[in-house]
Amino acid sequence: MPTLLKGRPRVRGDVCWQQRRGQAPELWLVIVDASASTRRHGALANCKGVLAELFDQAYRRRARLALLTASGRTPQWQRHGLKASTALQPWLQQLGAGGGTPLLAALAEARQWLLRRAKQHPHELQRCLVFTDGRLQRWQALAPLPCASVLVDMERTPVRLGRAQQLAEQLHAQYWHLDALSPRR
Repeated sequence: MPTLLKGRPRVRGDVCWQQRRGQAPELWLVIVDASASTRRHGALANCKGVLAELFDQAYRRRARLALLTASGRTPQWQRHGLKASTALQPWLQQLGAGGGTPLLAALAEARQWLLRRAKQHPHELQRCLVFTDGRLQRWQALAPLPCASVLVDMERTPVRLGRAQQLAEQLHAQYWHLDALSPRR
C-alpha cells in the first residue's frame, strides 16, 4: 500500500511502498480442569484471576482463543478459535467446579483438534495452556501436544501429590505453579 512521505507528495520520490510486517496469527488453546478438587483452598478462584489476565493479553495480541473445560463426565468446548473479546468475562464469572476430572479425554480431544486446525491454518502459531491440579486416579503414558504447551499446577492443598508436574513432563510442557503467577489472597 503506498504511503506518503512528508505529507502531500510533490515529486514521485515522495510516494513509497511500505511493506507491512505482520506477525503470524496466534491461537491459544486453554484447557481448564474444573473438577470438584479444584475448589479446594481457592485454587479455581485464583485460576480465574490468571485467566482474566490471559484473556486480556490475548485481546491485546489479537490472538484467537479456544476454551475447553474438563469437569463432570466429558470435556466441554466453550469456544473454538474465535477472537478474544470482553464476551469471555461472563463465562469466566460463571465458571464453577464440580464432578469428576475428564482431563485425559480433554487432552486427547485437544490434540486431535489442534492437528486438524494446523492443517486448516498452517501459518497459525499454536499454544496450549492446561490448568489442572493433577488429581487423577491413574493414567498411562500421554503423547505430547502438537504445539508449545504450558501446564499450570493449581494444586494448593497442604499435602501436594505432585501429579501435575508428572503430567507436564509427559506432555513435554513447561511447568508453572499457580502461586507463582498470582498472589495468594
